[in-house]
Parts: sequence; structure tokens; C-alpha cells
Amino acid sequence: MIDQKMHSVAETVSERAEHAEQLLPEIARRLFTLDPSHPLADLPNAQLKVCSLLLGGPRTMSQISEELSISVSAVTQIADRLEKASLVERQPVNKVGCGDRRARYLALTPEGARLMESRRQERAERVAAALSYLSEPDQNRVVAALEMLLSACRQIGDNDRKSNGD
Repeated sequence: MIDQKMHSVAETVSERAEHAEQLLPEIARRLFTLDPSHPLADLPNAQLKVCSLLLGGPRTMSQISEELSISVSAVTQIADRLEKASLVERQPVNKVGCGDRRARYLALTPEGARLMESRRQERAERVAAALSYLSEPDQNRVVAALEMLLSACRQIGDNDRKSNGD
């Protein structure tokens, strides 16, 4: 009886996960796809990820590689394309602060930062528009549920790192 109940609960979690997996991409697409006229609309996802990461400040190629789980050579290719588009610049260590004297940091240009902020603002406006269709208590529940889901996702990442010996 207990095994049957456990199987039923696992099935329910699996069914919920499948349903969420179907919902989340559409939600993300509807909320976060840029207006085609936005200057960053055609930027490949990998380049957007690097720019988003650089909103937190300059990073070395190695740091970006580690944080995005991609190779340093892939980061270098992405950086070359972003630099050509005048969205990022390579900076010597003395402009950024301490660290390896040979290291070069990648940072958003003022234009890159402006465009990324405009992208963030556009996304925030879309989220606000969607939330405006909900009552205030439902808005609070949605945000709380997203925070709980993010917390669970972080636990998965922490557990993966522990099992890999990190």
C-alpha cells in the first residue's frame, strides 16, 4: 500500500514536472522575446548570456567560461563578435583592479550597458503587464512560487556539485 502511494506521488510529481516543462518555455518566449526593432533582437542567445553576465561587472574569459559552463575558446569567439558589434571591450587589469597582470577583462561598453538596460526594462514591463491581469494576492503567489522554484533549482545545482566532488 505504501509503495503504491509512493508510486502515485512520484507519478504526480512527474506529471507536474512535464506540465511545467511545457509551460515555462512559452512563458519565457512571451515575456522575454525582444521586440524585433530592438537593437539586441537578433543577438544570438550565447552572446546575450555573456552580456547579461557582464552586467555584474567585468570578468575574465576564464570566469565567463566557468560561470556559463562553456569553453574558453567559445567565450573568446563570442567576445570577438561582441567587440566587433561595439557591445563589449577588453580591458587591461589595471583598469579593472587587482589580479593577474596578464589577464584581460571583458566589460560592457557604455552602449552595451545601455542596450542591456533597455532590454531589462522592456522585459520588466512585459512581466508587469502580465501580472496586471492578476489580483494582488495572485501576483504575490506567482512571485513566491517562482522564488521557491528558483530555490529548488539552486539546490539541484548544489547537489550536482557535491556529487561531482566540487
